[in-house]
Amino acid sequence: MATEKSFLTKIREKELEVSVKIDDVRVEADQMIERARKDAQAIFTSSETEGKKAADDYVQKEMKQIQAEAERTRLDAKQQVDSLLKKGEKNIPKAVEKIIGITLTG
Repeated sequence: MATEKSFLTKIREKELEVSVKIDDVRVEADQMIERARKDAQAIFTSSETEGKKAADDYVQKEMKQIQAEAERTRLDAKQQVDSLLKKGEKNIPKAVEKIIGITLTG
């Protein structure tokens, strides 16, 4: 009977040791999970920041291209207007002669 108590005592001691090891492993696992969550949050925050910066850079680049294109279009239109004004100014004397001729003969 003494052997049985001794054997049961050993089993209980082993169960207690295993229980302590399991608790230690749980604590360690919880710490690992918490570190992983923090790392994931840091990665997410970093990615979000980098994404916003990339988007801002893209918008700035596109805005510069659009502004350059708008400036080219404005210059082209100004050149066309200037060209038409010059052509029109060249035709003013002929137009005046025709108007006077029609008015006098009419």
